[in-house]
Amino acid sequence: MSQIFFGAPPRPSAPAGANVSERAQLPPSLAISTVIFALKPDPLANGAPTLWLPLVRRIKEPFRGQWALPGGPLTAEESLEDAARRNLLETTGLAPAYLEQLYAFGGLNRSSRPERGSQRVVSIVYWALVRATEAQLSVGGEGGDENVAWHRADTAGAGEEGLAFDHREIVDYALWRVRTKIEYAQIAYHFLGPTFTLAQLREVYEAVLGRSLDPANFRRQLKSAPQIEATDEFLEGGRHRPPRLYRYTGPLDATPGGPGPGSTQS
Repeated sequence: MSQIFFGAPPRPSAPAGANVSERAQLPPSLAISTVIFALKPDPLANGAPTLWLPLVRRIKEPFRGQWALPGGPLTAEESLEDAARRNLLETTGLAPAYLEQLYAFGGLNRSSRPERGSQRVVSIVYWALVRATEAQLSVGGEGGDENVAWHRADTAGAGEEGLAFDHREIVDYALWRVRTKIEYAQIAYHFLGPTFTLAQLREVYEAVLGRSLDPANFRRQLKSAPQIEATDEFLEGGRHRPPRLYRYTGPLDATPGGPGPGSTQS
């Protein structure tokens, strides 16, 4: 899909003077897009952590002025993942440790203006997870690009003209994927630092799943998990007794790790 590109080479286009029919017959152009999730406090929810994602404002037609997912064209010299990482770094300054291919979106009428013979665009979409500290240092930071900003994932585009192209559909699919995967894989720890409290981990699950979890049951399940290790450190600075810090000792990859503590499985 056509998006805001920063320093990327242009997509192959029709020869100068090509008519509508010739443009429509061009082979599909390949693009890379990425949905990047981070937990950020929501001021409208008393500062509770919620899922946010960075979007870029389009500066040209079609959909000029509307928000879109970061992305760009696929070049002949790079792999799909390399292209996703390059585009992310160029548009948002983010370099996520967790990056996974989501899906390919290639509807016939998704690119821009099919009635004018626009070239068809197929997007290979990735999804990524970053920590809140990483998010603060990149998108929306001091001196950052005003055309790149964080939006709450479940409402991005609402109350405006919507997201450009089919990007709302892509974001919804990515939300479904991360909510499903947190039930059985250990992706929650990509939102956290090396150490965390059990309450902080529960907040991750609640933010992703969109529902509250019983603190006592959650704590009991976590304490029985062999890959959760208590440290001798405590989180200081609160008004009450400082909570103990824990660390995750298992693998941080995309392989299933059994039902998560927020799972409804028995």
